[in-house]
Amino acid sequence: MTMSLVSPDIDPRSADLRQRLTSPDAGVRRVALLDFADVEDEALLPALVTVLRGDPDPALRAEAARALAGWGDGEVVEALADALADEASVREAAAQSLAELKDAEAGARLVSRVGHADGFVSAAALRALKELRVPAAAAPATAALAHADPAVRREAVGVLGWLKHAAALPALARLANGDEDAEVRRAAAGALGLAAAGDAPSVLPALCAALRDPAWQVREEAATTLGKLGQIAIGHGSDADAINAVNAGGTANAPGAANDVNGAIDAGEANWGNEGSRATEPAVALRQAMTDAYWQVRLRAARSLGRLRDRAALPVLIEALAHRAGNLRKEAAIALGEIGDPRALPALEAADADPDPEVRKAARLARQRLS
Repeated sequence: MTMSLVSPDIDPRSADLRQRLTSPDAGVRRVALLDFADVEDEALLPALVTVLRGDPDPALRAEAARALAGWGDGEVVEALADALADEASVREAAAQSLAELKDAEAGARLVSRVGHADGFVSAAALRALKELRVPAAAAPATAALAHADPAVRREAVGVLGWLKHAAALPALARLANGDEDAEVRRAAAGALGLAAAGDAPSVLPALCAALRDPAWQVREEAATTLGKLGQIAIGHGSDADAINAVNAGGTANAPGAANDVNGAIDAGEANWGNEGSRATEPAVALRQAMTDAYWQVRLRAARSLGRLRDRAALPVLIEALAHRAGNLRKEAAIALGEIGDPRALPALEAADADPDPEVRKAARLARQRLS
């Protein structure tokens, strides 16, 4: 809500609030700040800005920063941005209020703060800019990817992801694999999902490598992003050809079926050219992720394998139907339904005995899709 701070005539209640905001009694000023939430009179904004900029009590400056959340007036934004250099309680309140900005025009005032020497100020400005999608933020955000503070790098990744700034993809790929901070690597792995069809092949190796990251949260994010980009990369090839080499009368959960399926895939991939091998790289990596020590990673991998309609994943998905984590069993059932291979029917029928009603429901819906 971008509004002017020029004050029109205000009603008596607002006039009373404005007077109390200048009271020598800190308790009176505090109550007035809290009462502002019930009035929300634009004419009082200058008084709140005055409290934020100059009240001797940091608790009241912080309260003023919270009261100004959501107001997009230029002077309010500047005051909140200046408060990012205040003491901890005030700067944190100001950062949160700036993050609630909805006006891109007002948010553009924060672009110059991205290069601030104080990492907190830079990170807060980037955080506020992220969802506003201010194009002018792309250049300073790209530069911030090399900042010494991991919080700044993480927020810069978020800005570039929301902007879908394709020029940053190489730098994001490097961060996804090489940043010392796990949260930065995780954010970068997610931001690589902005890649368009022509750029997807260039970032797939970084995502596949991220599936081997020491931090499971990074592996989880990489599995999700691979499902998004893999659909693009596999557009001209899939493992369906290899799966079809298996005896059509068999079932994927029969004894030895996993070996038969995997053998057919190996044979099929051996006959494909380099282009086909590159196309299946996401699916192969995701199948391997189905053995991850963390079920959360397996869940995302199962979801992505379903999105890729990867028939070669039948053995690992069927195996996941017996995992102790109900959420993973449910996701495996959903994925089997999306893949649409009737050889999964016996395993899905067996899931009728699952103790989790959500798994039973997912298996039933999957069978309906296969019918």
